[in-house]
Amino acid sequence: MKVINQSFQVSYEYPVVFTRNLFGTSTLREFLENYGEKAYRKKVLFVVDEAVFNAHPHISFKEYWPGAGLLVVPGGERVKNHSDSLEKVLAAINEYGIDRHSFVLAVGGGAVLDMVGYAAAIAHRGVKLVRIPTTVLSQNDSAVGVKNSINYFGKKNFLGTFVPPVAVFNDFDFLRTLSPRDQISGIAEAVKVALIKDLDFFEWLEKNAKNLREGVESIMEEQIIRSAEHHLAHIRSGDPFELGSARPLDFGHWAAHKLEYLTGFEVRHGEAVAIGIALDVCYSQLMGFIKEEDRDRVLQVLQSIGFSLYHPVLDNKNHLWEGLNEFREHLGGMLTITLLEKLGKGIEVHEVDFNKVILALDHLATIK
Repeated sequence: MKVINQSFQVSYEYPVVFTRNLFGTSTLREFLENYGEKAYRKKVLFVVDEAVFNAHPHISFKEYWPGAGLLVVPGGERVKNHSDSLEKVLAAINEYGIDRHSFVLAVGGGAVLDMVGYAAAIAHRGVKLVRIPTTVLSQNDSAVGVKNSINYFGKKNFLGTFVPPVAVFNDFDFLRTLSPRDQISGIAEAVKVALIKDLDFFEWLEKNAKNLREGVESIMEEQIIRSAEHHLAHIRSGDPFELGSARPLDFGHWAAHKLEYLTGFEVRHGEAVAIGIALDVCYSQLMGFIKEEDRDRVLQVLQSIGFSLYHPVLDNKNHLWEGLNEFREHLGGMLTITLLEKLGKGIEVHEVDFNKVILALDHLATIK
């Protein structure tokens, strides 16, 4: 027997740009012109979230780049629940001749970016993806990462890839057309990362909860930048493609994913994450990791920002048990759940006392 051990490394580097009036300046155009082989005639396909397209009629996507293609797709989780939008993006990549030297530019919320990123990753074994997130949640979390996916078999993110974008452009102007509900929803991911990584950031969120709830622009923008910095730092810290069992950035998510499905995605992702965080914080207290005053402090911050901490669909506790098992299956390997060792620091556990999960849920149900 002969064995040849193959080994090589691939380095990834991409800018995350925070700006305004992206399509009224040369920032994006210059990036596209200068990226890769400058002599090659690069082609561009814009895939735009329908809500964004309707809310920003002044942006002429097709005129932004000579011969640019344009495809408008539905926004929200429904774009990930069925393969028809994915197939339309693949057809557009084929129609406009988008090759490995060209670009797909995804403009929209996190669900659209997930779906378009998956299409870009599997077309020609990978074409260049530029993400232009337009929601708070996608700007402070999902768009800056390396994940792409669609839902399948009734399970969230069952099909997907780990493929980084070549750039992310966060244009704060897009946030001005969001509803207050959608602005607030995305802040849950900032609370999440602050609780497991940065006490100072959590205390800043605590201090600015009212300003965040009211959508004060300067505060919202600082929250986005600080949250994105933490998510980026975690991704480059050692396991960007999640080959191990630990998923610290999924703090609060095991219950959240199930809650989204149970409500037919009427509950936004960030709203579900807020409930999931509240549940895991209460469970952390019941397990003796944090004190009651710390638990109550976190719950108060979530409520002050504008989140509900419970949903009636959770009255059926069996749903949560199903959600925990689905999370275990999605991760593979050893069950690993992130809890709070203290405010600002996460701790990993590999077993869950479901009776105490129920007690934690019952506590949340009493909070008005």
